[in-house]
Amino acid sequence: MDLSLLPRSALDDKLGIVITEAEPGRVVATMPVEGNTQPFGLLHGGANGVIAETVGSVAAALQAGPGFTIVGTELSCTHHGSATSGLVTATATKIHQGRQLAVYDIRIVDETGRPTCTARLTCMIRPVG
Repeated sequence: MDLSLLPRSALDDKLGIVITEAEPGRVVATMPVEGNTQPFGLLHGGANGVIAETVGSVAAALQAGPGFTIVGTELSCTHHGSATSGLVTATATKIHQGRQLAVYDIRIVDETGRPTCTARLTCMIRPVG
């Protein structure tokens, strides 16, 4: 898959989120955190949630396929620690796919493999039109 064709938001660009792997059921992205001075568990004021929603939403859109759209998402995050340098990597893995609902577990780790956040994203999917 041509990763440049995946949807991007202005916030993704501002935070430097780069999708490195994308296939139905699994998406991986990285985000720089150099100089992070946010309180425990936060990356740049909540960017953990942004990268979690980005990878989960892209995974759900790939899984749903043409003719379907995501009409709503619900994200629940648990912050485990703060990364202060390098990159964090977020991996979204499908745990459930129904006709109108997709659920993804998301794990965000720092460069040493230490978890900074775990999340669950639920996406509501509907046919277009």
